[in-house]
Amino acid sequence: MSDDVQQAIDKAVKSNDVVVFMKGTPTFPQCGFSSVVVQVLDFLGVDYAATNVLEDQTIREGIKVYSDWPTIPQLYVKGEFVGGCDIIKEMFESGELKEFMAEKGIEMEAA
Repeated sequence: MSDDVQQAIDKAVKSNDVVVFMKGTPTFPQCGFSSVVVQVLDFLGVDYAATNVLEDQTIREGIKVYSDWPTIPQLYVKGEFVGGCDIIKEMFESGELKEFMAEKGIEMEAA
């Protein structure tokens, strides 16, 4: 994986309080797992950036190297890798994700 790709990913992770690397876009997710993560973030009222990995194969593969995590979507909060769909869903259902966001100083306007 090229340094340029890793630097681009690192910049996206560090320059956004909340960023999700996903298949598709928040308005048109291209996989069910990405859709679940978007629904959770939207439900919590979190402002987030999204990177569509389907638009760039180098980003799609590079994010897996960056996080050492094999699947997409991937959620980052304040530069920290939080997890993929299953982890986000479990954290949301237990209330842990809302607490985590609050601890990180992320504003939420839950519906």
